[in-house]
Amino acid sequence: MQPAPYYEDVAGGPPGGAAYWLTASDDVRIRFGVWRTEADAKATLLIFPGRTEHVEKYGIVAKEYVARGYAVVAVDWRGQGLADRFQSNRLIGDVGRFPDYQKDVAAVLDAAAELDLPRPWVLLGHSMGGSIGLRALMEGFKPAAAVFTGPMWGIAMPGPLRALANVLTTVLPKVGLGGMRAPSTPKDNLVLTEPFEGNTLTNDPAMFAHMKMQLEAHHDLSLGGPSINWLGEALAEIEALDPKPAPDVPCLTFVGENERIADIPRQRARAARWPGARFELVDGAQHEVLFEVPKVREYLTAQIDAFFTSHIS
Repeated sequence: MQPAPYYEDVAGGPPGGAAYWLTASDDVRIRFGVWRTEADAKATLLIFPGRTEHVEKYGIVAKEYVARGYAVVAVDWRGQGLADRFQSNRLIGDVGRFPDYQKDVAAVLDAAAELDLPRPWVLLGHSMGGSIGLRALMEGFKPAAAVFTGPMWGIAMPGPLRALANVLTTVLPKVGLGGMRAPSTPKDNLVLTEPFEGNTLTNDPAMFAHMKMQLEAHHDLSLGGPSINWLGEALAEIEALDPKPAPDVPCLTFVGENERIADIPRQRARAARWPGARFELVDGAQHEVLFEVPKVREYLTAQIDAFFTSHIS
């Protein structure tokens, strides 16, 4: 591991945050962020972020959990944040194959072990990170417990748009156009291209402004819409994981009542097939439940901490 940039000026995280470059097994470079506790940690929280997200975005989340006794890790997945990107237009999110993200997971777990981060480890996967985390659990990663927020176990699309997506993601990659940005997706990050009013992420104007401030200060972190190839791979990954049995890991899932990005019926169905899993719709919340209004954030932090604590004590 080599030191990597960490934008402490915008992270809002606990003191002492650091970042490192990691190299996945296929030589793709990703970035790994760590926040430690001053006292002995009761566990290490591994945060698997969503698409377009980056290490610094989770600084304010890390602050809450470090205060509760966790060491915290977050990652820039391949194709986003400061990790290697795959398009000449770096604002187009892309990936070769969706299971390639598991190479990033392996690098993160190796780095956490090399840094001797306190065990047990627990998982928090948001949106795309929920899909990456689900496959990791199915393939043998076994944290003490897992929490998912707005997991990408399905993508919310009207029927006609889904039909168009299926056609485009089948045809365009075959003629060398898979790197095009998917139609109707933003050229830059959503918080930079759309106003707070009517956004699909959060009801909290302060959190929306915080996200925007981070990207205005360090635009190299920003990411716009996905490529046609990424969309096709994401849809294929959802279908590949859907019939697989639930992993033997305690699970808690929170989804915003006003979720408009991920597919609530798919999320609910996966949780229903997961023995002992708990699924909760968060009143009034949107996709970014961890960055919602203060009362929602406080509630979720307490619930998630209590859930993890019940499985690591």
